[in-house]
Amino acid sequence: MSTRPRPFEAPASRRLTSRAPALRRLADQMLEAATLEALARLLTAALPEALGIERAALLLWNRKLDNFEALTPGETHLSALRPDSASPIPESGFLLSEGTLLRTRDGRGDGVLVPLMARSGVVGMLVLGARAGRRKMPFRPTEVRLLSVLANRAALALENHLYQRELISSERMAALGAMAGMLAHDFRNPMTVVRGHAEMLLQDGLSLESVRAQAELIVRMVDRLDRMTAEILDFARAGGRVVLRRLPLRRFFTELADDLEKELPGISIVRALELSEEGAGSLDEDKIRRAIGNLTSNARDVMGGGGAVHLTVRVVSARDDAPERLLVEVADEGPGVPPEIRATLFEPFVTARKKGGTGLGLAVARRFVEDHGGTIELVADAPPGGPSGARFRLLLPLVSESRPGGDDAAR
Repeated sequence: MSTRPRPFEAPASRRLTSRAPALRRLADQMLEAATLEALARLLTAALPEALGIERAALLLWNRKLDNFEALTPGETHLSALRPDSASPIPESGFLLSEGTLLRTRDGRGDGVLVPLMARSGVVGMLVLGARAGRRKMPFRPTEVRLLSVLANRAALALENHLYQRELISSERMAALGAMAGMLAHDFRNPMTVVRGHAEMLLQDGLSLESVRAQAELIVRMVDRLDRMTAEILDFARAGGRVVLRRLPLRRFFTELADDLEKELPGISIVRALELSEEGAGSLDEDKIRRAIGNLTSNARDVMGGGGAVHLTVRVVSARDDAPERLLVEVADEGPGVPPEIRATLFEPFVTARKKGGTGLGLAVARRFVEDHGGTIELVADAPPGGPSGARFRLLLPLVSESRPGGDDAAR
């Protein structure tokens, strides 16, 4: 007898006014989960609450052992599933496949299997229990569509975390491995965000303003990724091409702070921009954005996925006859930098401030600041009344004289 799943005839759907926004917020949070454990908590604790189901379990596919590993609420490690063991996994009689809820002919129970498919194939399985207080109540069509989007995002985020875990576990990266690690650090997270926003554009009911805002963010990030390709090659060649552009400083740093708050949910940037409206300077816009973006991203990670980041910018000069320089400080409210790694903090692969990651963010930031002829340092002592976490100070020359070739000049 064939065991081919057959479509389940779901009850007539009605418009959801309470669960849909919660599920969309949860999908956004998955893209920004700082660790595998944080992602698992979202899927096994926050998701059941949002759906009104009894429980959920996350299974990770182990390609080496050819089996699933379970990660359930309260656990801090993975454990392999054995057929003869008492399983915390709900019994499942339904399968979510390509946006459709199917009933498995031989399945038992009221749970739903949700495969997590990423670019590399199956990375896991999400098992959803029965709806609390109801028996054999399938999800409504609107919920099924949202679950499909959520599953795609969870799969991409999970693949990214597993990829980083494999990189971290390797004892040493050769030259090609170092380049791959840098690409993973700088590209995979924004690409996941772009994919997530593109999927949201496929949903019904979005306002024109929401569509335009998400589309504009996608365009900006794709353009930035394209420029980052050349910049990372410059980094690998131990020398960067700096494209200086005359920028209105106050507007530039205001827009930078706004963009970082959008790109890094959970972060609030406290701004102290001691700059006049007319003040301008020549900087490489993309490299400064990436340097400050890396510092802000690291700050979010060490603060557990969210918090306040303090951005201070002003023009300074050491002496009356000294050229003006731009001082930029980025400070967080986290635990600070351990003394034992301060001397090597800007070296590649130093990751002691946070779980996971390849340790390339600060190395890239230093390279881009030094490409400008500037300096970056960790400030040891926090000012009175200021944030108590790590504080990074950048000093950049303000090139004000005109250069041949128009507004832009490369060096």
